Amino acid sequence: MLTRIDHIGIACRDLDATVAFYTTTYGFEVFHTEVNEEQGVREAMLKINETSDGGASYLQLLEPIREDSTVAKWLAKNGEGVHHIAFGTADVDADSAAIKDKGVRVLYDEPRRGSMGSRITFLHPKDCHGVLTELVTSAADPDAEH
Repeated sequence: MLTRIDHIGIACRDLDATVAFYTTTYGFEVFHTEVNEEQGVREAMLKINETSDGGASYLQLLEPIREDSTVAKWLAKNGEGVHHIAFGTADVDADSAAIKDKGVRVLYDEPRRGSMGSRITFLHPKDCHGVLTELVTSAADPDAEH
């Protein structure tokens, strides 16, 4: 069962400048940064709030580190802005299977590693009214990857 909005992914060309905007303008603080070689991005997670299920909601700022990454291709086509929405779930495997059974294409055969040690998969935007949708199961201890 989906439990929260885990994060909103925002594609950007300059991660440092985008982080500066969100920290200066809104007072958000950087909770976590990492380079995800598999996804081809450098990212920053800005924590917005805690949630009733023990998780949190974030803004995920994504800068491509190579031209062949999905985010780089998306930026070239669409420019900077909202890239995807991610919903939190206690069991990404079960929920992605249940959603697939309803006719929605799941982009990964098996969930992959996401930010802060999470497990993730994506749903095809053409099956989700034009919205790239991510399902996220947080790591048992998100601070372990901090």
